[in-house]
Amino acid sequence: MSTYWGRPKINIPKSKSEWIWDIIGYFCYFGSIILLLIVWGTLPDEVPGHYNAAGEVDRWGSKWELLIFPFIGAFILIFLSVLEKFPEAHNYPKRLNETNAEHFYLHSRKILNQIKNICLIIFCLVEIESISIALGWGGGFGAWFLPVTIIGTGIPIILGIIQQRRIR
Repeated sequence: MSTYWGRPKINIPKSKSEWIWDIIGYFCYFGSIILLLIVWGTLPDEVPGHYNAAGEVDRWGSKWELLIFPFIGAFILIFLSVLEKFPEAHNYPKRLNETNAEHFYLHSRKILNQIKNICLIIFCLVEIESISIALGWGGGFGAWFLPVTIIGTGIPIILGIIQQRRIR
């Protein structure tokens, strides 16, 4: 059976690693929402609204701004989950064919799954840190957060490109 893109439609069950990433990402996402609900009444009117590259608060805003994180997380979760369900719509090299399509699809879906869940974890960490600073629990991310975020999202992409080149 072919799709609109002229590529085979293959039903590939989720791998164990995809399930593990989803459990971690969803746990962080929903856990941060539960934490926000629990502490909402004790939050001051002003909370960290933005961080500079050194991880220091450089703008304060209304506590209502903390609701942005769950909404962006929901968008990422829904949008990337839908994309995961249609790996035949992803971008592939011209060497994709009937014999290697399943391998390409699974590989592409795994990378997308990792990126989705890493993004959920990052948004969770930023929300928890903002809550911590607002309530006096913590002093800020520090300079490590931006490099860790770039490396944490970059490594799966780079490894994915390298692994995809090996598919024949």
